[in-house]
Amino acid sequence: MKNIVVLVSGGGTNLQALIDAQNRGEIKNGKITCVISSNPEAYAIERAAKADIPSVVIARKEYPDSVSYSRAILEELNRQKADLVILAGFMTILDKCVTEAYAYRIINVHPALIPSFCGEGFYGLRVHEKALEYGVKVSGATIHFVNEEADAGAIILQGTVDVENDDTPETLQRRIMENVEWKLLPKAASLFCEGRISIVDGKAYIDRSKSE
Repeated sequence: MKNIVVLVSGGGTNLQALIDAQNRGEIKNGKITCVISSNPEAYAIERAAKADIPSVVIARKEYPDSVSYSRAILEELNRQKADLVILAGFMTILDKCVTEAYAYRIINVHPALIPSFCGEGFYGLRVHEKALEYGVKVSGATIHFVNEEADAGAIILQGTVDVENDDTPETLQRRIMENVEWKLLPKAASLFCEGRISIVDGKAYIDRSKSE
């Protein structure tokens, strides 16, 4: 059974999706063993408590720069014996000391179809605002491995939704969360824990020979 550590900063809706999927038995060979929050006020901490999952607060504001903060995160991940790290609304870009130590063991969800509308500064509603400004007809979310460059790691899964004529950034965000993020993030976690993701030439491939 692999140890899954989830990093959060806010409300924790993606954390809740992971918890719900775990309770339904959908995350195979893995278990959420700890939640780490960069924000002591994050509601995600309460979600973890309700699910009897231990949480640790490592407040970003208590560290002078991203390197020192990342080192503190790395120490805690090692302490927790993390096999898989999931960024679920974690609002700090981790230094390479973490991404190198946990290469191809950190996954993130981005609320767009990478390589569109991604990279530094593209998070939250801004992603959906830009998608609507561009006039895309479909959007979605991408589950990807994390490396030292924002939103540039190997893509694991992607899913789409149609963009409606009357969409606002808020309605598009909600549709993508409900129909893509909350489904694919637990699925990617399970695929990892089952050992069904392989990396070839920097790209992620899924072993589909086993039943879903």
